[in-house]
Amino acid sequence: MSSRKPEVGQTAVRRKPNANTESVDNYLKAIFTLSGPDERRVTSTALAERLGVAPASVTNMLQKLASSPTPLVEYERHRGVRLSNGGKRRALEVVRHHRLIETFLFEVLDYPIDEVHDEAERLEHFISERFEERMDAKLGYPKIDPHGHCIPTLDGKLFTQNSVPLTEMPEQGEFTVESISDHDAALLKSLRTNNIRPGVRIRVRNRPGADGYAVSVGKSTKVLHLSHAAAEMIKVHSLR
Repeated sequence: MSSRKPEVGQTAVRRKPNANTESVDNYLKAIFTLSGPDERRVTSTALAERLGVAPASVTNMLQKLASSPTPLVEYERHRGVRLSNGGKRRALEVVRHHRLIETFLFEVLDYPIDEVHDEAERLEHFISERFEERMDAKLGYPKIDPHGHCIPTLDGKLFTQNSVPLTEMPEQGEFTVESISDHDAALLKSLRTNNIRPGVRIRVRNRPGADGYAVSVGKSTKVLHLSHAAAEMIKVHSLR
């Protein structure tokens, strides 16, 4: 899915050069992801788990981000953290880089789907505006990355996706896959191998329980068994 190239005479939004460190970018992106569409406060414990660092390190970084001349976060020790307007802009910029790079790697360079996330993690902090613009144009100004996630626009807009994890669907039934998490490469590869990808329909054939989910994909009658962890990676819309 593609968006149109900016019209002739339309002024593109220009960003300042990135003065943040890779570590700061990672914190901002993690807070943005964990806060969700309602932008709720994120606990230090959740951040520590997400980033794989000690809680004390998280506290030190949040205090630093909150006390900088242009604060990137709003932080209260026992109430958690949320992004400031500036922090959110930077987080969206990094998310845009990441998802454009993933799309470029997958569609142009033929990277396997389970390898694009880690490669994009390494590159997202360092690309220039010119490279970003050329990559975006080469791809036809995409709106969605290979995992089904929305790509933020150049001016920092991110369209809301209203799908929910398959694990939040309490009954059996038929659903459309909107997106699949990219944070577990092995599970992602397994799902892709079984043709579970954005846009396909899946039918849950059993009432979900301790044994996981029995599903079929598309028009196939073959039954696949998904673990709870795999089902949690899949976000869907109900067809009812």
